[in-house]
Amino acid sequence: MTSLPRLYHCFSLLSLTPLRLSSPKFPIPAILRLRRAALMSSVPAGSTSRLIHLTSIASASAKNSSSDLSGTTLPSSSPFDNSQVESGDEDFSFGYQIPPKEIRDIVDAPPLPVLSFSPHRDKILFLKRRSLPPLSELARPEEKLAGIRIDGNSNARSRMSFYTGIGIHSLLDDDTLGPEKEVHGFPDGSKINFVSWSRDGHHLAFSIRLDEEDNNSSKLKVWVADTDLGAARPLFQSDDIYLNAIFDNFVWVDDSTLLVCTIPLSRGSPPKKPLIPSSPKIQSNEKQNIAQVRSFQDLLKDEYDKDLFDYYATTQLVLASLDGTMKPIGSPAVYTSIDPSPDDKYLLVTSFHRPYSYVVPCGRFPKKVDLWTADGKFIKEICDLPLSEDIPIASNSVRRGKRSINWRPDKPSTFYWVETQDGGDAKVEVSPRDIVYAESAEFNKGEEPEILHKLDLRYGGISWCDDSLALVYESWYKTRRSKTWIISPGNKDLYPRILFDRSSEDVYSDPGSPMMRRTQEGTYVIAKIRNQDGRTLILLNGVGATPEGNIPFLDLFDINTGNKERIWESDKEKFYEAVVALMSDYNNDELNIEQLKLLTSKESKTENTQYFILSWPDKKTVQITNFPHPYPQLAQLQKEMIRYQRKDGVQLTATLYLPPGYTPSIDGPLPCLFWSYPGEFKSKDAAGQVRGSPNEFAGIGPTSTLLWLARGFAILSGPTIPIIGEGDEEANDRYVEQLVCSAEAAVEEVIRRGVAHPNKIAVGGHSYGAFMTANLLAHAPHIFCCGIARSGAYNRTLTPFGFQNEDRTLWEATNTYVEMSPFMLANKIKKPLLLIHGEEDNNSGTLTMQSDRFFNALKGHGALSRLVILPFESHGYSARESILHVLWETDRWLRKYCVDNPDKMSELHASKADSSKSSLSASGGLLANEVHEDDASNPTMRSLLCARDCAPYYLGPSCFKFLVSGGLFSLLHHQVLCILFPLLSDLIIMY
Repeated sequence: MTSLPRLYHCFSLLSLTPLRLSSPKFPIPAILRLRRAALMSSVPAGSTSRLIHLTSIASASAKNSSSDLSGTTLPSSSPFDNSQVESGDEDFSFGYQIPPKEIRDIVDAPPLPVLSFSPHRDKILFLKRRSLPPLSELARPEEKLAGIRIDGNSNARSRMSFYTGIGIHSLLDDDTLGPEKEVHGFPDGSKINFVSWSRDGHHLAFSIRLDEEDNNSSKLKVWVADTDLGAARPLFQSDDIYLNAIFDNFVWVDDSTLLVCTIPLSRGSPPKKPLIPSSPKIQSNEKQNIAQVRSFQDLLKDEYDKDLFDYYATTQLVLASLDGTMKPIGSPAVYTSIDPSPDDKYLLVTSFHRPYSYVVPCGRFPKKVDLWTADGKFIKEICDLPLSEDIPIASNSVRRGKRSINWRPDKPSTFYWVETQDGGDAKVEVSPRDIVYAESAEFNKGEEPEILHKLDLRYGGISWCDDSLALVYESWYKTRRSKTWIISPGNKDLYPRILFDRSSEDVYSDPGSPMMRRTQEGTYVIAKIRNQDGRTLILLNGVGATPEGNIPFLDLFDINTGNKERIWESDKEKFYEAVVALMSDYNNDELNIEQLKLLTSKESKTENTQYFILSWPDKKTVQITNFPHPYPQLAQLQKEMIRYQRKDGVQLTATLYLPPGYTPSIDGPLPCLFWSYPGEFKSKDAAGQVRGSPNEFAGIGPTSTLLWLARGFAILSGPTIPIIGEGDEEANDRYVEQLVCSAEAAVEEVIRRGVAHPNKIAVGGHSYGAFMTANLLAHAPHIFCCGIARSGAYNRTLTPFGFQNEDRTLWEATNTYVEMSPFMLANKIKKPLLLIHGEEDNNSGTLTMQSDRFFNALKGHGALSRLVILPFESHGYSARESILHVLWETDRWLRKYCVDNPDKMSELHASKADSSKSSLSASGGLLANEVHEDDASNPTMRSLLCARDCAPYYLGPSCFKFLVSGGLFSLLHHQVLCILFPLLSDLIIMY
């Protein structure tokens, strides 16, 4: 099945109601308010009300209540009710809270459907979805076994999302969509999963489950639907056959037959946990093996867990035809994947078996891959890999033995695989490092597997075309080197040659990826294009990264000469367009350029994504979707990709979002939310490259920071936080230094632009971004007024065998682990920090106890902090109640410790340090490097250094008294005096 990227538009149309502006967010002297009013009166009519649609940050009524989508009433208490704050009642421990309406409306809006095209591109599915699930669904019991979480009642992965309905549209000859035809026949309230087209496109297969009276979900049943009529029916006539969806589910083996993973009919009740264990829990390493593993979650704990894992994961494979006939094949086992050959004659069947492990998840359990006939007869064992507890933690380390076993999509029944030559250890120097093999399922006795290619880096996949062309990819993370090879699988006389050899970090040099076409067998191969002059070329679809942002493109590329011709490119000025898929890929093995038809997407800063059919030779474009704007009250939000420089010369990028109608010179600086996630690079040049497009639509998800545009914030989203380790240097050895340097540069830029108040800039992040947040509050308290850290890790000694991209152990890089851990600096964190974590976090690096212990450390030193643990939530948050409460907590924190953060101009005092060490930057930015530490951390000093247009809104009378006393003049350069002089004149008149 080919489907569009799942762009989740979790929003709805909202009424554009004019809202009364609140009182000024920051204290402004009366004379300056009058001056500002005079200035506003001189602006052309209409301009003074540009902020009329911005929501007030003032508190809402505390007496209302709201009902969630599932009927659960949530107490509605104003997060900013002054009476509560002033009375000291700041714990708000009386239940789940809801954020202000302007945020809640966006989060609760019904999402738009997911799209999926038929194999012949003549029909399109609209897969309909609901908004956020209620907490009651997350509260259902789940089994945590071998690194996965299982809903024992439905015998599937727990907390699966689902579709609520299926609409079918025909794609007409003029490339427009016909009327919708609803798939019908299944019960109301059905939860739909695993929607799959038959190869001829005449049928759909999908699973259905229903909610039961006890708040559990029923087991899954397989249904099929006729795509011409829309009528659906169960696949199996018997009511006792259920889908086992722990690993694989079902696959079409031809146009009328499915191979289905079912729960064995002979399976009884689940094993019961013994009251008394049969033995102690024992792990032994008497053979002194080296096994370094990260802190995996949900592992097996004892023999009972092993039995329970077998109980839920054991599958009986069944061949089922649309005419109702069925046939069990093979014996029950823990099958993890079933893969038919392109000619439907054979199956590659993968399964797990014992002995299981207590220290690694099931992906490293002993794994067996067998070759079967399509009707279930065993032919040959391809491999049987042992338990892998000892895969090194170094990047590019892999499992020993055969891996990546797949069918060649261009052959009837030839499979290929890769074998490591370094024992799977990336630290071992060997050549070659990986070898790619191939073998036909039609075995000839005594024939050895064919060697397709030898690689010195780590194998990264193959794009197949035919016997004359395949592209093999290899890469090495340590050096960021990436190679693309051309091989001719059917011609031994043609040696492999390099097509591209580049740095994976260098996005500007990315040539693009080959576009794939669908074969009659339902597989995908590189599309060959016949040009007007008769040459056979391929299509390279690229993101088109440039210093001005991404400009996606489509090139005709000559494999033999390397010449390319650009036949399509995104609009550069207003829109962001991209090629999504070939729509003319099912006719012939070779496509004519004159018959080329593409599916493209198009969006802008203020217009959400729509899809189009683009046809050659005249490049006619037809729009096929018309999705409404998901949040019209923010339709005119302002988005800009900004460029600035770090003090070490590294060029950085961020995306700055501003509320609709906002103008810095008229409205003054705003409170600002800085939200980011660090990344690692091997070169300064790569770190400074622009990624993303200024014209992309500003999508807002349920926990997006952009929600606070509706609350009058400026948002600095994704500022580049590069951690660079050039040459043999490890990036994390200078993590703190580079982190602070990047944050300072970003904050200095938004202050210089006059959009952010220097005392009202909050920092936040999720996961590794939460780790970043805590570090910034510990090491750079002068930059931010408060922080919000979600699902983070704060003590790296609790992840001793590596974290993120760090592949040294705690014992190899003790200083790095300790110095990077904000936990070790809990006594240094003085700014307010909000910690949020899911109680059931399953991420290997961010155990829930990380936030627990960090909060206790902060509390032990009297730090202003708050810890919110979300019941039933994992690393990300799913339930409506949880998400709304997170938004409420965040909104309250930002209001109390960012918006209401006092302007500390009255606390300004002269530095006692030598004046030569206290000189200010002539650019109006941060203090010079040698400024006294006390002054560097003083937000008042920073507030004097912003742009001229910002200064009137936070220069108060107390500041004037200090200025006229001469306390600051000795510190100022002539250039800064020139900037401040007009402002001082106004203040003198006022005083």
